[in-house]
Amino acid sequence: MSRYAAFLRAVNLGETRKAPAERLRSAFEAAGLEDVATFQTSGNVVFTAPGRQSDSSLIEAIEGGLRDELGFEVPVYLRSADRVNQIAAKEPFAAAAIQASKGKLQVALLLDKPSAAAKKRVMSLASERDRLTLDEAELYWLPSSGTQQSSLDWRSIERALGPSTVRTQGTIERLAAKFF
Repeated sequence: MSRYAAFLRAVNLGETRKAPAERLRSAFEAAGLEDVATFQTSGNVVFTAPGRQSDSSLIEAIEGGLRDELGFEVPVYLRSADRVNQIAAKEPFAAAAIQASKGKLQVALLLDKPSAAAKKRVMSLASERDRLTLDEAELYWLPSSGTQQSSLDWRSIERALGPSTVRTQGTIERLAAKFF
């Protein structure tokens, strides 16, 4: 049995994409998953998968269960317990840069590890105001102020890396500490 975290994209945004915790748990349990728990209201679900299943089959089952339960598509960004712990422990920028920033360290979870060419395109968008680094299938972003004040070109990033869902590293640290 393996432990995972599913980071859901675009839930609990506005009135039409509501996903209360009990409905999320129900969808995951209907997909055959166990020990299901939600964390915060931004679409973070921790669970145990019985038996041996590939990541792609887990994602397919979860997305199908969410579609059936909620009535809309919800992309799932799956990470193993080990990977969540690695993300939580990652120090992608110098401590001085993080302390000097008025923004919070962000983690964009990607569907796949990007190619070298995609990494190069994205890294060309980094600046002193918006520091970026990539590791595996995660893009770390340190804005110099709040995320809304950033002029970072997220459309170009999404064209290069594909869709993502973003959490603060603090959220991932708290999730890892509580569940893994």
